[in-house]
Amino acid sequence: MNRISGRAGGDNLIEMSPTDSYSEDNNGYNASSGGTSQHGLSGIDKHQQSKDSVFFRDGARRVDFVLSYVEDKDGERKQERRREYEANLVKAGLELETEDKSESDDGKTFYVKIHAPWEVLATYADVLKIKVPFKANDITEHSDMPMNWLSTPFRLPDHIMNPEPDYFTAPFDKSKSDFFLIDDKETFFPPSTRNRIVYYILARCPYFKGEGLDKDKKGIKRLLNNGTYTAAFPLHDCRYWKSSRDPNCESERYSLYKNWARFLCFFKEQPLNLVRKYYGEKIGIYFAWLGFYTEMLLFAAIVGVICFLYGFITYDDNEWSKEICDEKIGGNIVMCPLCDKKCGYWKLSSTCQSSWQSHLFDNVATVFFAIFMGIWVTLFLEFWKRRQARLEYEWDLVDFEEEQQQLQLRPEYESKCTNRRMNRVTQEMEPYLPVTSQCARTFLSAATVIFWVSLIIACIIGVIAYRLAVYAAFASIMKDSPTNNLHVVGSLITPQLATSVTASCINFVIIMILNLMYEKVAVWITDMEIPRTHLEYENKLTVKMFLFQFVNYYSSCFYVAFFKGKFVGHPGNYAYMFGKYSKLRNEECDPGGCLIELTTQLVIVMTGKQVWGNIQEALVPWLMNWWGSRKARNHPESLYSRWEQDHDLQGFGQLGLFYEYLEMVIQFGFITLFVASFPLAPLLALINNVIEIRVDAWKLTTQFRRPVASKAHSIGAWEEILNGMAVLSVVTNAFIVAFTSDMIPRLVYMYAYNPDGEHNMMGYINNSLSVFSISAIPLVNKPDDGENPMWFNSSITTCRYRDYRYPPGHDKEYSHTMQFWHILAAKLAFIIIMEHVVFMVKFFVAWMIPDVPSEVKARVKRERYLVQEYLHTYEVEKLKIQLSLNGHGECNCTPEIYPSLPKHEVLAECL
Repeated sequence: MNRISGRAGGDNLIEMSPTDSYSEDNNGYNASSGGTSQHGLSGIDKHQQSKDSVFFRDGARRVDFVLSYVEDKDGERKQERRREYEANLVKAGLELETEDKSESDDGKTFYVKIHAPWEVLATYADVLKIKVPFKANDITEHSDMPMNWLSTPFRLPDHIMNPEPDYFTAPFDKSKSDFFLIDDKETFFPPSTRNRIVYYILARCPYFKGEGLDKDKKGIKRLLNNGTYTAAFPLHDCRYWKSSRDPNCESERYSLYKNWARFLCFFKEQPLNLVRKYYGEKIGIYFAWLGFYTEMLLFAAIVGVICFLYGFITYDDNEWSKEICDEKIGGNIVMCPLCDKKCGYWKLSSTCQSSWQSHLFDNVATVFFAIFMGIWVTLFLEFWKRRQARLEYEWDLVDFEEEQQQLQLRPEYESKCTNRRMNRVTQEMEPYLPVTSQCARTFLSAATVIFWVSLIIACIIGVIAYRLAVYAAFASIMKDSPTNNLHVVGSLITPQLATSVTASCINFVIIMILNLMYEKVAVWITDMEIPRTHLEYENKLTVKMFLFQFVNYYSSCFYVAFFKGKFVGHPGNYAYMFGKYSKLRNEECDPGGCLIELTTQLVIVMTGKQVWGNIQEALVPWLMNWWGSRKARNHPESLYSRWEQDHDLQGFGQLGLFYEYLEMVIQFGFITLFVASFPLAPLLALINNVIEIRVDAWKLTTQFRRPVASKAHSIGAWEEILNGMAVLSVVTNAFIVAFTSDMIPRLVYMYAYNPDGEHNMMGYINNSLSVFSISAIPLVNKPDDGENPMWFNSSITTCRYRDYRYPPGHDKEYSHTMQFWHILAAKLAFIIIMEHVVFMVKFFVAWMIPDVPSEVKARVKRERYLVQEYLHTYEVEKLKIQLSLNGHGECNCTPEIYPSLPKHEVLAECL
């Protein structure tokens, strides 16, 4: 094979023939001119080329992959690596063509274009067991639904939703090529399959000469890491804002942008089949899952809004808030100081506003919504399994088992594992990592994760200490209500709210900083473990990153929900965070209840993360691409070729999709683990996801290079994580309703302790507050001189606090009353009943809904039957032809289907 280069024999350029004329239909080249070398002439006239050319200079061979590099000080070493690497690529059957740096927009970047001929594609399609069509699908679909016309505004044209006909498929077999529906060998394998095969070769091709001893010197990843090449990427097929004028170009990128990536399409369905065809199954599965998750959020959001409206409608029926705001009741109740020295006595009526706000979220509908979300999450996961099973069939992933990926070892594993042993299944020698090395690496990895999780917990403790220390300062500053001078919001600002908001913001900043640091650490320790396959690598990284993110994002919410206000003691015997000498008294809940604080925490962290994430995802790539392409914009007269345009885009990276999943799973935790405290969380998630789908589509289509296509038949380890969070959410919401909200104490009072025997809440506030003698308060807990309000005087002898304890003078003074134990028993009973009811419904629903639809099962069986039947018929016919030829003495060998195709070296690791 002749390699075409931009330079030949020193400085002489290869150029077009003077008679060549521009032809848009032939990508700017005359196919007959090929790579004719013209010495002494100037470089190729770039104005005669199409900007959207995805072909070699001959206009016939498609560019399947592009490598770029620049010459630098270490040029000789890198040049030797490139020479050996590219020579080995040629030996593997690939065809190369180099664009000289003088032809690039920056004048210093070389581009190596790679084309995989049919023989190479067929060989590796056989090795990778890629499924290809052999018969048109003959099973009729019954997709007509009643009132189907209602969905017309949300639909896309059929040629966008279904860009390819439906076929029965089977794993490709090179020796049986005529068994498959091959109309044109050049277009039989779509570009996504072609770039997947080429990348498979690039990742395993060595760059040492002959039988060198440096067996680890292989793969494009190492060459990218050591700077030999600056980038490696497949090409987009056209500009995203304009379709290609070349009829041989599919312009699928333009179709995706027009029908999918624009925000004005937010109400339209996603063209998942086109996404899969262009980007591969792995990215297609992600967008299918994200779209399905967003659709299911619509139902949760509607119910959440109804529950919120219930709290708003029953605003005036809130008897306990009326008592708090009543000057004759709440105005006459003097409350004990909330902190030592700097906090004075205060009246319960000062919490009137926060009490009304709390009712919006802390009402009877909260219990219903918590139970509903426990069932919703089960329906979501079960229906997703059915949707996933359908996609597995439609996208030829039914038989795509993890064992296929086990055969595809990571190049890093092959190069770093020098030991070899016999595989009992294949009876071939394969690399392996000794048990001692595995244990040592796992131990170091676990120790690193534990250290970082401990660091998060330490930061959370620091934030808690900040809350305790700053609350006293806010209380002292606001004792004369200086914030009342602020219009609209002044009356709503309390020391508790100021402390909670500032602490939440500080916590959010810490979360973001720790995230940036830990991401690199997680990748480093996962690389250090040397996982065997790409699947194992992603699973290990997934567990590490999720464990860290779980603690990082949710620990503050867990603190507010389950610890704050639960261990404060009582006047005269307060509990302190680090002992009495620390003077950091455990903080009490907001007078309106801890649920409103949990709501505040959830809104700040969840909303802040989503807004920051969308800005970061959209703005950063756009700015970097804008800066990277500035030279091309300054020189519009030069040709900005397809490979140069893509080179100036951002690389998507192997873990690009991982971070998208992580973002959505963290959001899933917010709307399930703590949803009882904020029924509007699903609505916020729904709005974010509608934007997220289009932002992800936009950046993938316009701001990133085309990712290498890869297969995946599910969302992987994330599915197990979602199942675990679904189970945990039932427990957390049961505990939130029981211990964080005041729902259970109110019900116990209504049905058991109302003095009038009526089922109403009159008198609840007085019943829920205990009495303490001011004279019994220790000196260290008493307010300093000048901290008490003007209305406080010596005639006030008692103060009240939130608890159920006997009053002073009682035989069991300041010990818990029987009502406290009744409420505790009711809380535990509620948790047990709610958990059992929800779990029973969950398991019943999971049992009722089959994971695989019966229609899909029938199609799978039909396809397997047809594969066996057609293969049997094919073999019989082939045998008849062979016997017929042998009988006439014309041939004594098995006929070759493509006898004229050249044979190439195939990488040893593939066979």
